[in-house]
Amino acid sequence: MQTRTAESEVGATRRFKELFGAEPAGIWQAPGRVNLIGEHTDYNDGFALPFAISTRVSVAVAPRADDRLVLTSCQEGTEVVEVLLAGLAPGAVTGWAAYPAGVAWSLRGAGYPIGGLNVAIDADLALGAGLSSSAALECAVALAMLDLHGFELSRTELAKLARRAENDFVGAPTGIMDQIAVLLSREGHALLLDCRSATTTLVPFDPSPAGLVLMIINTRARHELTDGGYASRRHACEEAARTLGVPALRDIISVSQLDQLTDPLLLRRARHIVTDDARVLQTVALLRANDLTGIGPLLTASHISLRDDFEVSWPEADVAVDSAIEAGALGARMVGGGFGGSVIALLPTGKTDAVTDAVDRRFAINGWSAPTFTTAVPSASATRLR
Repeated sequence: MQTRTAESEVGATRRFKELFGAEPAGIWQAPGRVNLIGEHTDYNDGFALPFAISTRVSVAVAPRADDRLVLTSCQEGTEVVEVLLAGLAPGAVTGWAAYPAGVAWSLRGAGYPIGGLNVAIDADLALGAGLSSSAALECAVALAMLDLHGFELSRTELAKLARRAENDFVGAPTGIMDQIAVLLSREGHALLLDCRSATTTLVPFDPSPAGLVLMIINTRARHELTDGGYASRRHACEEAARTLGVPALRDIISVSQLDQLTDPLLLRRARHIVTDDARVLQTVALLRANDLTGIGPLLTASHISLRDDFEVSWPEADVAVDSAIEAGALGARMVGGGFGGSVIALLPTGKTDAVTDAVDRRFAINGWSAPTFTTAVPSASATRLR
């Protein structure tokens, strides 16, 4: 297992010079994120505990004289997408290019007259792995657009506009956690995020001094948040809140309050949100007490809840979690929206080989593609490199 150094700056710069024949005006970089605990709680006005990781998306950008956004990505071969900004509307751009186009649309709608740009993208952050590559791309592009046009905006407000791009332009009904984590994280910390107020509190989180590793296991089962499964969970939560007479499920503080839900599906969905909110606050208390080993069982309980009550896990994730725990991990769970992506496992440093071998072996027995393993290091937020 290795901690990868972001190399996407070099790739984005090279692609920019190849396509546009000039140096970019600047390079911006944004991290992926791991959510330690608190999954699907964000759009329920609840709590989450994300942090930025070291793998990143880089964008090389320069202004254009016209009103076009010209996009190229090292992850998409030689494809070049041109977007006319005037009259840009949801549905006009699809696929990977919808994310940067949506940011321009969102910023313009908020009164920031973004002009034409050439944009080259590269990433050493795995795409579709539940590590928020989409939010990283949105936030890197958003910072570039603001900087090059001389606009100033708080990072919390920018997170809201980037979320609007993903929700209303791309069509993925996510909460604000990803963009907040990408824009506000700090090295050696997790962010306690109150999703109702969008306020954050830094919580120390550095597994290494405690002799621990937080491993990311990319199951290589791709996930897609615009396929309906995510949206159906959100709709079920909203229906449960209406039935219970509260603005959001965050306002339910005890599982016993869920007895009013006679629909067993709504009960299961709501139970996950209520219990995962509680697990976030329990995890924060343990981290503040420097009891990192104590969070392991909470991670596993969160996975079981996501698997059984929220039903967003997938076979590779369940096998990875079970195998990691059997091999000595203190706890493990799926991360991200579900239906594919990655698992995190908290383990003693000395158990790294045993866990990777156990997960590899189970994947091979099932005939699945070999997973990849990296270390989740709490890292800094999005920034301009030059």
